[in-house]
Amino acid sequence: MRLYQHYCSQNFTNTYIVGTDYDSAGQVSTSREAVIIDPGAMDSAILKHIENNGYALKAALITHEHDAHVAGLRSLKRIYDIEVYSAGKTVLDHKENIVHDNEVLKILSGLNIQVFSVPGHSSDSVVYRIENLLFTGDSLSAGLLGSTDSSFGAMRLISTIQKKIFALQGNLIILPGHGPLSTLDVERVYNTGIGLFQEQMTKSKRPSIHFDFIG
Repeated sequence: MRLYQHYCSQNFTNTYIVGTDYDSAGQVSTSREAVIIDPGAMDSAILKHIENNGYALKAALITHEHDAHVAGLRSLKRIYDIEVYSAGKTVLDHKENIVHDNEVLKILSGLNIQVFSVPGHSSDSVVYRIENLLFTGDSLSAGLLGSTDSSFGAMRLISTIQKKIFALQGNLIILPGHGPLSTLDVERVYNTGIGLFQEQMTKSKRPSIHFDFIG
């Protein structure tokens, strides 16, 4: 497996390509396939990486359907005959293969792609796991929690991340939709977005009326 990260300066997002360059034994794979995760842009650098490595691009995996993470899909579909996978029904009018929580996708030869539903930042947010890599979209990034519309959404997102993502074994690598890479061990301890929200909720539960006793 080989990972390629592309940073789009236009919308400040990360796009990732995972290719089957090597099999589980570390030998050069005879099947050079790839998937692209969150095509926020489609430019010559991405195209060159796919073509220069001789990849058969099989699919686009969408962590959530916000424009900054799917804007390159129209161009991508014009060039490659690929399937689109997402928790929503359509992305930019493209019919999708709808993914479900705990589903395992068999898209790439020799690699399992596991799906985790993590609603909160958006109702269709998912995390994809490929071996020791976690593609988290905007739900979780280095030191931050994905933005939500309400405290309920934040609590739901935190609860889901703690139960489904932080509970995973091993120090997996986190590849977010924005910003630098991180690891599970770091985020379990130092994610300030989760810590600050929990601190605010604790403060809000404190009584607002204070009594002074005279005597």
